Amino acid sequence: DRTGSGPGRRASGGSLMFRALMVDRPDDGFTCGIVELSDDDLPEGDVLVDVEYSTVNFKDGLAVTDSSPIVRNFPMVPGIDLAGTVAVSNSPEVAVGDRVVVNGWGLGEEAWGGFSQRARVDAGWTVPIPAGITSLEAMAIGTAGYTAMLCVLALEDHDVTPESGPVLVTGAAGGVGSVAVALLAARGYEVHASTGRPAEAGYLKSLGASVIVERGELSEGGGRALARARWAGAVDAVGSHTLANVLAQIQPEGCVAACGLAQGMDLVTTVAPFILRGVTLRGIHSVHVPRPRRLEAWRRLDEDLDRDLLASMTRVVGLDEVPAVSGEILGGGIRGRVVVDVNA
Repeated sequence: DRTGSGPGRRASGGSLMFRALMVDRPDDGFTCGIVELSDDDLPEGDVLVDVEYSTVNFKDGLAVTDSSPIVRNFPMVPGIDLAGTVAVSNSPEVAVGDRVVVNGWGLGEEAWGGFSQRARVDAGWTVPIPAGITSLEAMAIGTAGYTAMLCVLALEDHDVTPESGPVLVTGAAGGVGSVAVALLAARGYEVHASTGRPAEAGYLKSLGASVIVERGELSEGGGRALARARWAGAVDAVGSHTLANVLAQIQPEGCVAACGLAQGMDLVTTVAPFILRGVTLRGIHSVHVPRPRRLEAWRRLDEDLDRDLLASMTRVVGLDEVPAVSGEILGGGIRGRVVVDVNA
């Protein structure tokens, strides 16, 4: 093994001790709290990471509050993101001292995740953090920002350019939405931002949105199969009636990159947008994305994302604050991104 240094103290057997947030499901219900673990407790993997930062995403909120069956195995250390420095590696592809980001691959659901000072993962899950991005910024981006970049790449793949017309971002004040607005505006798109929080209009315009669309315009069911074509493309983090109404208002040959279900998993629509306007509905996932696409997404994030704007949408909390923040994010009360400093 190639071994570096890491946080914590040594146990009596020489194994390093560290803190983690753990959820469990004993016979009498559900538990969530801070525990002390050792390296010996960690699952198998090629690479041991000294974690610096994680994030709180919507999926993390569901796991920590037991609001949905996100966690597949118990006990579990949640956290679908992590960024840190490699402490031990058994892989020729990953070296001690490498700064890496890990997201997807069942992290925090099937495999122990980022709400921990140490994590052991498969080498193939790691992606090098670009030199221009700090570990904190990597988690300010996190799965949400990385997903937003995948959405932007999908629109580009379908020839939705700044010259095509305005693009819409739904759930715009959330994590995915905030980064999507900033990324699209930086590429020269006219960005329309949909939100149910009128007080966030100034925030969204500071990220680059030019038009604010009130959520109620899109969130009701029973809309027309085809309506006035307004947008060349869209990034949708909401799903349900909102997605159906967005599809009905996309211009011919436009594309909607759908990545979320904040309103719901249902989708009641017709084939009209697809066969009468040639609209593409492109599903975006973040879990099992091939490595070349991941590397391209992080390269473009390094190139396109304004660091000052990223900082303006980011809040940093400690590991102990994750349960409370999880409740906030499920209640729709979080603006932008929440980074967890696991060593705070």
